[in-house]
Amino acid sequence: MNYLELITVKAWADLKSEASRAYIGFLWWFIEPVLYMGSFYLLFGLGLKMGGDNFMYFLLCGLLPWKWFSSSLSNGSLSIIANAGLINQIYLPKYVLPMVTVTVTSMKFLMVLPILLLFLALSGFTPSIHWTALLPIVACQFLLVAALASLLAAIIPFIPDLRFIIENGMLLLMFLSGVFFDMARIDESLRAILYLNPVAVMLKDYREVLLHNQWPPIFDIVYIAGFAAVAGAVSWYVMKRIDRRVIKVL
Repeated sequence: MNYLELITVKAWADLKSEASRAYIGFLWWFIEPVLYMGSFYLLFGLGLKMGGDNFMYFLLCGLLPWKWFSSSLSNGSLSIIANAGLINQIYLPKYVLPMVTVTVTSMKFLMVLPILLLFLALSGFTPSIHWTALLPIVACQFLLVAALASLLAAIIPFIPDLRFIIENGMLLLMFLSGVFFDMARIDESLRAILYLNPVAVMLKDYREVLLHNQWPPIFDIVYIAGFAAVAGAVSWYVMKRIDRRVIKVL
């Protein structure tokens, strides 16, 4: 069995194991994001009355990809520590562990995404050829979360306190990525700085495609893919360096 097959098989096994621990099984993967998005809509849409009539759709198109991103990094960054027992029993390339976690979160996202698309279609957002642009956006996001989760997973066994910084940093990043506000409404100079964040660019592209039937700028795709490639190269280098050493600190 090669490592790609191992990642797929273990990810599917983890999904089934997770579903078996809940009374409603696989349904929880659909209910959880609905509750997650609903709570934020009640707070920002109804409570604070932000964004106008279409704010719910704006919020949904940002929160669903953000949930995928945050879950992948939060869980993937701890994947090596969480599997210390397995590492002590058999040899595995350490990149396999965060990739299993990222594959699990990606499968969940791909199961929920069609529901979002159906909801938008039933709400008056007519599907068009532009929606096919989701393919490169989703692919770029997968590469991005895989690279960042692997990098963090390689570092945390040596700097355990980093996981607390990640927990608080994810909250800050959520607000800086335009999940709750339209970047187009802020000052242009500040907007240029915020768009250095590939997550902010990615969320903008999801909304342009789904809500406005527009092609995402090719520069956005290249930027996210380039950022992911650089992060991936760094994470691969770090993974290689710690591959045999990490067992000593677990």
